[in-house]
Amino acid sequence: MFDSVRNNKKIVQIFLALITLPFAFFGIDSYIKNAGAGSDVASVGDTKITAPQFEQALRERQEQMRQALGPNFKAEMMNTREARLAVLNSLIDQRLLLVEASKNRLYTSDEALREVIRRIPAMQENGKFSMERYESILRSQGKSQPQFEAMLRQDLIMQQLIGAVGDSAFVSNAQAEEMLRIQSEERQFAEYRISPEQFTDKVKIEADAVQKFYDENTSRFLVPERAKAEYVVLSLDVLQAQTTVDENEVKAWYESHKDRYAQPEERRASHILIAINADTDKAKAKAKAEEVLAEVRKAPGKFAELAKQYSQDPGSAAKGGDLGFFGRGMMVKTFEDVVFKQKEGDISDLVESEFGYHIIKVTGIKPEKIRPLNDVRPEVEGELKRQAASRKFAEAADAFTNMVYEQSESLQPVADKFKLKIERSDWVPKNPDQAVMAALGPLGNEKVLNALFSDDAVKNKRNTEAIEIAPNTLLASRIVEHVPATTKSFDSVKSDIERFLRSREAGAMAKTAGEEKLAELKKGSSDTLSWSAARSVSRMQSRQLPPAAVQAIFKADVEKLPAYVGAPVGNDYMIYKVVKINALDKIDPEKRKGLQAEYAAILGQQDLAAYLAGLRARYKVDINYSMVETKER
Repeated sequence: MFDSVRNNKKIVQIFLALITLPFAFFGIDSYIKNAGAGSDVASVGDTKITAPQFEQALRERQEQMRQALGPNFKAEMMNTREARLAVLNSLIDQRLLLVEASKNRLYTSDEALREVIRRIPAMQENGKFSMERYESILRSQGKSQPQFEAMLRQDLIMQQLIGAVGDSAFVSNAQAEEMLRIQSEERQFAEYRISPEQFTDKVKIEADAVQKFYDENTSRFLVPERAKAEYVVLSLDVLQAQTTVDENEVKAWYESHKDRYAQPEERRASHILIAINADTDKAKAKAKAEEVLAEVRKAPGKFAELAKQYSQDPGSAAKGGDLGFFGRGMMVKTFEDVVFKQKEGDISDLVESEFGYHIIKVTGIKPEKIRPLNDVRPEVEGELKRQAASRKFAEAADAFTNMVYEQSESLQPVADKFKLKIERSDWVPKNPDQAVMAALGPLGNEKVLNALFSDDAVKNKRNTEAIEIAPNTLLASRIVEHVPATTKSFDSVKSDIERFLRSREAGAMAKTAGEEKLAELKKGSSDTLSWSAARSVSRMQSRQLPPAAVQAIFKADVEKLPAYVGAPVGNDYMIYKVVKINALDKIDPEKRKGLQAEYAAILGQQDLAAYLAGLRARYKVDINYSMVETKER
């Protein structure tokens, strides 16, 4: 009965997705019926994805990345158009699923929701659900219990659609076996390398070739405009770190919010279940339960032994019927009502539920208690600091913005006022690619760089405006050293160009020589090459070879051995001689089953992608790309 969720791995995966994915939930009615306010980021059918919902999703995605990457996390990772659009598309897919689920009247019962929550490992202590841990985790995530449960309910509803589509993919035994044979086939081969170095002495570069290459490829020798900058960052985290709270504030907050730190009463119970279902004779089941109850009444000390003997709950029978400690709302109502009325050691009369007839014994009671202040002091202080910092930030942000503009000759005044550290960058290019942008830290932001390389900042060395680089995070910068875009002189790159041309020509000669030798071998000419020692490769185990080599070897026509193929690999040209084929002679049922499941999952993902594409066509989706490009509203 109570182990149905524990044995369903998909439900655990659902919860993991809830913890990690950056989706903003505000109740299913708001998803289906909301009208939005102000400028919306997107519309899905008749519903809207509002700017606050989008910003909340961005913040949650950023927090997920912060936890995953640790010290390698950089807030600017979420400041690219691609990252913001990916989050928005995730929201759109969710909205499509919820709209479709609402149309089809899909729902999740309260009982199913309780079962899922009770079986979430993160909410358990010593393998048992803990209300205290549940509430603590929700507080750490800034969610209320109703908000989280609405969020989980929606995810379960969506999973009904996702499961119906994704789980429908089917791969037959014959298909799986054929794929396993293809992937497991081994080809034994030797190789012969023709390297550019063999032709270096034969390369001749025309006198004017170097100059011509320089003239035709000046963009390759362009040194972009660059600058060294200094900057300051004002953020909610900075203000929170600067905030202190006194003991009286802590005590006052604790006293006025004691309900937050209440640990509700929990009870431990064991039960014996005589199950009923559609095929059960209910009268016979009840008669059997009454017989067991009579036996329990005669020997109450043998309750655990009798539970092992008679109980039909597979999750608890082997443990003497023990269900562990649980709070209100975690069991079916008829069962729970009896448990919370009994005294410790009491044995109930028959209790009927949708699962059957229960005989219940209460084995432990943890009364409601309030966690003492000393235990929750860090939480209280953190909450007070967050509140204080949030109140200060709006005022501080205005003052910060005004000061960097009004005292534009230096960042020192604003740094002094807000106790900020002035950071200095290395050389920053004007239009960096994404890889360089990601390495620039807080300056790796398109708006920041546009402001930094503006005429006013470059020519007059003034502070840039204060720019929001992340939620509740402002940055102002100024140039301290600037170099305009230049082209490297011919003399400075002449030797590099000559080396490049020689290497390119030698590589072309190696490829030509390799292709000629390969053609001779395929025609049946004498094989006099000094081949490497033979080795084997399969499609499943091919990491030791470059992809181009693997492709060439498995494209070889092996009707007649040895078979010869060739491919450019890096700067070399490689010739491969396939000398033996080792086919899979016996199918391992476990491997076949694993591959079958893996391939079915891939097909299921493709089916789900196609289904979502169909929903996008059915429910008109409009995206306000200007809201994705900038954080200004």
